[in-house]
Amino acid sequence: MIKEILAAISTGGKFLITAHVRLDGDALGSELALYLMLKDLGKEVVICNQDPTPDHYRFLPAAAHIVHELDHIEQYDVGFVLDCSELDRVGKISREVAKIKTLINIDHHVSNGGFCKLRILDPKASSTGELLYRLMRRMHAKMTKDICTNLYAAILTDTGGFRYSSTHQNTLWAAGDLVEGGADPQWISENIYESDPPSKLILLSRVLQTLTLDMENRTASMVVTNQHLQDTGARMEHTDGFIDIPRTVKGIDIAMLYTQMGEKQYKLSLRSKGKINVEMIARKFDGGGHVNAAACRIEGDIEEIKSRVMDAVKAL
Repeated sequence: MIKEILAAISTGGKFLITAHVRLDGDALGSELALYLMLKDLGKEVVICNQDPTPDHYRFLPAAAHIVHELDHIEQYDVGFVLDCSELDRVGKISREVAKIKTLINIDHHVSNGGFCKLRILDPKASSTGELLYRLMRRMHAKMTKDICTNLYAAILTDTGGFRYSSTHQNTLWAAGDLVEGGADPQWISENIYESDPPSKLILLSRVLQTLTLDMENRTASMVVTNQHLQDTGARMEHTDGFIDIPRTVKGIDIAMLYTQMGEKQYKLSLRSKGKINVEMIARKFDGGGHVNAAACRIEGDIEEIKSRVMDAVKAL
């Protein structure tokens, strides 16, 4: 399959790159690295995402070239769908993307069932960025400073700063190679993790007031409501990292963050320690992800939703 992907890259002229809604560092870093590589090969390339780029990722090289509206998507020769376990995850343009003659999916989610013929899937990989790093090395692509910066940001964020169980020897080797290629760990980390507006801190103080502990303090949950965002002037992107806060507490095995998406719709983000598989919980609610990090969307009143989720947690 790699040979077919390399052939598509070689023969294609016009490329579309997209990723999932609610963009994170892995999706953006991977998109931008692939964009720069294809541009270096003389290709016509466009990155189109449904959602805007979060402020703390706008520093990434080539981020200013991302668009959010695009006509005649089906006319592109090749479409890359990155960091998505399902095509629907790209949002409102998914139907148009599906019409592209050659689709290539690069992803590392365990819930990915393979929605297109050409794909690179590895649930054991730390990130989509690591998979792209492997592909580029196999292609002997020119690893410029900007490409290395984007790939390093992708790997850094999806490993939680190299803390998660998905961080393997190959992951660290890749990161080290990217640093040698020009990626600046301190500069990248400062831009991603130390550039938040005051409104995020104020939002966090409100969200922490919703913290509840269950199962003899083995699980923790928090809720972000639309009212919280309105009162603090914060945006949805400012909730990034909130779920990791309760997971830092000793004894807590599962952390949950309920984020209001509509009047009676919430996104549930799940994080766990060790071998506790929260992807199985998300799957019960038509979601997915990884063993230690998963998500889903649930409709209903928040207290009823929390009760249903806790039943699934207890069963696990």
